[in-house]
Amino acid sequence: MNPKNSPPFLVAIAGPTASGKSALGVWLAERLGGEVVACDSTQLYRGFDIGTAKPPVAERRGVPHQLIDVLDPQEAATAGGYRERALAVLEDLRHRKRMPVLTVGTGLYLRALLEGLAEIPQRSEELRARLRASTEEHPTGHLHRILRKLDLQAAQKISPADGQKLIRAIEVCLLARKPISEVHRLGRKPLEGWRAVKIGLMPPREELYERIDARTSSMLEQGWMREVQELIDKGLDENAKPFDFIGYRELRAVLRNELSIEQAREAIQQATRRYAKRQVTWFRKESGVQWFSGFGDDSESQAEILKFLKSQGIEEGRGVRETGV
Repeated sequence: MNPKNSPPFLVAIAGPTASGKSALGVWLAERLGGEVVACDSTQLYRGFDIGTAKPPVAERRGVPHQLIDVLDPQEAATAGGYRERALAVLEDLRHRKRMPVLTVGTGLYLRALLEGLAEIPQRSEELRARLRASTEEHPTGHLHRILRKLDLQAAQKISPADGQKLIRAIEVCLLARKPISEVHRLGRKPLEGWRAVKIGLMPPREELYERIDARTSSMLEQGWMREVQELIDKGLDENAKPFDFIGYRELRAVLRNELSIEQAREAIQQATRRYAKRQVTWFRKESGVQWFSGFGDDSESQAEILKFLKSQGIEEGRGVRETGV
């Protein structure tokens, strides 16, 4: 089922937050001779631990976790940057004959890794500043009208209210001197040398939401507020991107006496439920995913998933050794 010299396997676990991806990733890595590779834009950042749901060391059970804590708060996390780091990790795992088990919270990063990215121009802060200034000088919808002139196809996919995406799209059009939709069609280089098997967790919505609410309370009990205070006490710029993550912005508001802790709890739970819904929408559009209806830490779901992986030719305890690589 897995001939010698065929590409090694890569397992990707997709699913909404709180669906148990981390627990399943460790469980599978233990049985498949693998290591967990985080595929999450928030877990890249050092110091932002509790609110990004990084698995504590005890829960990793000795399984190495890659691509966690690799960025300082002031650094920008991008799909391109993630892909570059992930490719280096995959090559190292291939060399050491270890199977990559990706835990995917950020669907764009998985797509960037597997399908590649177009050659998109780097950010221009000067151009972005001019575009932001122009919104203050013109009526509502100004940026959307500009994008419609530059790339109608792209404009039809972006809400007139989404200023951040509009600015990036206009920026790319101007810097690349071609429509952004054309830029995206050109120059993609898919991942080579690996066979990706994608599995997805899709537990019942009400049960997922209950877990989200309970996990938020647990995070607060574990010292999430203290973590935020310590980050600020270290002198980190409060405009750094990670402070905009769900929960961190609400807890900063508590420290500023703008919200009570209970108001923050409810706001975090609601924002996380909405985020989970967006993740589900994205992952449902991902091709080739084998979906499972339970949570990743459920023993029946784990057994069912392992059975499926075996049916794809993945053997327990073998890492990538059976491929002859």
